[in-house]
Amino acid sequence: MLRFPAEWEPQSAILIAWPHAGTDWADRLDAVEGTYVALVLAITRFEPVLICAADPAIEARARALLAVAGCDPARLHFEVLAYDDTWLRDSGPISLRDDDSEIRLLDFHFTAWGGKFAASLDDQIVRTLHARGRFRDAQRERIDFALEGGAIETDGRGTLLSTWRCLHERHPELARDIITARLEAWLNQERTLWLENGYLEGDDTDAHIDTLARFAGPDAIVYQGCQDPLDEHHRELGAMAAELAAFRTAEGRPYRLHELPWPQPIIDGGRRLAASYANFLIVNGAVLMPAYGDPADADAAVVLAAAFPDREIVPVPCRPLIWQNGSLHCLTMQLPQGLLA
Repeated sequence: MLRFPAEWEPQSAILIAWPHAGTDWADRLDAVEGTYVALVLAITRFEPVLICAADPAIEARARALLAVAGCDPARLHFEVLAYDDTWLRDSGPISLRDDDSEIRLLDFHFTAWGGKFAASLDDQIVRTLHARGRFRDAQRERIDFALEGGAIETDGRGTLLSTWRCLHERHPELARDIITARLEAWLNQERTLWLENGYLEGDDTDAHIDTLARFAGPDAIVYQGCQDPLDEHHRELGAMAAELAAFRTAEGRPYRLHELPWPQPIIDGGRRLAASYANFLIVNGAVLMPAYGDPADADAAVVLAAAFPDREIVPVPCRPLIWQNGSLHCLTMQLPQGLLA
């Protein structure tokens, strides 16, 4: 039976798209490329990377930058294709698999977070990669329903975690029981835990779960806290923490909760940016942690080490990314073991 695997299960690669002057990164491309180099260098210590490049010249530039950084070329795979943006957590494939290595790619309709930006090219990424044979013999299922990968979390055992704010914003005409039933059917989930509270100023995803709370095992959740009572997020994230404390595992036990520290506000041009340590990426043998050049970075690493005691914690400098309202997890999509050709 097909199931939705947890992120900590074995992976074949991480999928990303390289930034370039034709994307929203143009004004700060050098700094963002530096983050991408650090990200790929960290990932390739543990597994391969499939990198989408918008044209051959961009592929050549990425290869050159990564070679200078010392990336293992055997773990670099490139595919030239067009895309609007680089947030592949939300436009990439959501994978189901079974114990016999059958994999199905769910290709949900990508609307750029409710039509906020152009998305016609991004909405073709899964179809294009599948048609070119990048995903072996996996089946692709197109689903005409707006859903982003950053909006959902699973424990790999049939429990889905999401925020009602995001899904309701995408589908205001649908009742909660209808959305719940559809998600559980498509993703083969037995139950859904909905958070009513939680947001980050500067976030334009309408409260994606991967900026707020993440599974760290079937009985553990890591979440972004706010320890500053004077900060505008204190009440909202405190209410979210209370919701998490009230949740129960499928066996009826409270979750083990790991609260992440709150970084100092990062302001750019009068705009507060959405910095969250919950936007980490799990790879084979490690957790890649977004670092913001804040004293709380070290404390966040301690929390993640406690939540993932069998994995190395690897900080990746992500301050340039939050200028565009996302971070490490938002850029990436894991591909389950056996998927990458």
